[in-house]
Amino acid sequence: MPTKNDEYARPATPPDSSNLSTVREAAENCTACHLYQRATQTVFGEGPKKATIMLVGEQPGDYEDVAGKPFVGPAGKIMDRALEEAGLDRKEVYVTNAVKHFKWEPRGKRRIHQKPNSREVAACRPWLEAELRIVRPKLLVVLGSTAGQAIFGPSFRVTRERGKVLSSKLALKVVATVHPSSLLRQPDEESRHREYKNFVADLRVAITAADAD
Repeated sequence: MPTKNDEYARPATPPDSSNLSTVREAAENCTACHLYQRATQTVFGEGPKKATIMLVGEQPGDYEDVAGKPFVGPAGKIMDRALEEAGLDRKEVYVTNAVKHFKWEPRGKRRIHQKPNSREVAACRPWLEAELRIVRPKLLVVLGSTAGQAIFGPSFRVTRERGKVLSSKLALKVVATVHPSSLLRQPDEESRHREYKNFVADLRVAITAADAD
């Protein structure tokens, strides 16, 4: 059932264009779900048009909402370092999110991340499909459960499938791993170090699979 927040929602209709800038500009006016009402701006994907690898996260966070660019906050810095350690420059990959608006709730003066629901992910799916259609990466890396479920459906579990080379209707090759923000939530230094090494290992699997015929 539509909610009061969906009163002004309109289906997302990306233009039938091979120009990323054209699609990005159209996404700036997206009202497919209520999240646009509280977000500062749409945060579209970024990277080379013909990138070999595309990384998909959950949604922009507070830093990204303000900057208008994906993965520029603390999690993004971890991702950049891990990519470099795995043998890939951030500038060589296309980075985006399953949801293009920041979903949050106030806590004092802070804006605290809220997990997008399946309806919000579905509302934003046409933009992700447009990015995949235009970039046509050889391999898709899904970062965390929301991104994984956006590609494979609600039963997908990163813990069960991470580090494997999978396939989906949207991408011939897909590798799932954790979202880099999960590394920030580890309880101690030993856990952070272990999980970071596992994250880098997953990225290496992706790079190797993307290079394979």
